[in-house]
Amino acid sequence: MKRVHLLTKLGFILLCTLSFYGCAADITISPRPEGPPPSHPQILPEDLRVVDLGMYPDPVREGQRIRFNLTITNLSSHSGRVNLFIRDRDELVAEAYDILLKPGNNRTELAATGYRFSLNEHCFGVEVDIERTRRPIDVTKRFCVQRTAMGWTLLGPSIGPFFIEDLEMYPDPVGPRQEIRFKVKLRNDGRIVRANIYIQDRDEIVSKLEDVSIPPGHREYQFPYTGYSFQQADRCFTVVVGVEKTRYQVDATRKFCARYMTRPPGWTLQP
Repeated sequence: MKRVHLLTKLGFILLCTLSFYGCAADITISPRPEGPPPSHPQILPEDLRVVDLGMYPDPVREGQRIRFNLTITNLSSHSGRVNLFIRDRDELVAEAYDILLKPGNNRTELAATGYRFSLNEHCFGVEVDIERTRRPIDVTKRFCVQRTAMGWTLLGPSIGPFFIEDLEMYPDPVGPRQEIRFKVKLRNDGRIVRANIYIQDRDEIVSKLEDVSIPPGHREYQFPYTGYSFQQADRCFTVVVGVEKTRYQVDATRKFCARYMTRPPGWTLQP
């Protein structure tokens, strides 16, 4: 009887020992990961686009300090801090440090610079520094300053202004029911444009030329014959230049008004 009791006790001890080690075998301790933790998502140079570059003043005169501004689109869904550099070929023009770029459009003012222009045209590029790696940023258009009589400008030569130096009609004087044609001497102080030219009596179009070239400087334009009818009153004409669906009123050196005369009878534009 004692022998049976001893064997039962030994079996119980053995069972507890095996149960302990069996449970211990199920416990796993993961090793500590090596290296730094994963970094946050970053913006990349290819996520960025320069959509606008401006400067103040514009135009810039010789010796003036310049302040540039940039509008950069971040196409990613991440924000990040970067350094920005404006370059003229290999020459540094302006720089800005620790700039936060959020998703979407970001406008940045750069510090004033004493950079001096010397050529008739300078074209700018923009670089970004992300974690000490510099890369150029794509631009949506060319950003070039051009030399004009007023200084260097990023805006380019403007449309107009236009001036009418003379307006003639043939015949002059014109009698009742006679067809007439006009000749306009026009001066363009802006860049070359293709445009429509209208001669108007108040809101009424008297005659027009369509899709003509208007280069800088002076040029004469002959209009086709028109059956416009004069009334017994002074009729004053204006000239309008239409460029890309925008109409520009043209200044004149004097008023061009047709007056009625009795000898010979008819209307004349002569002073």
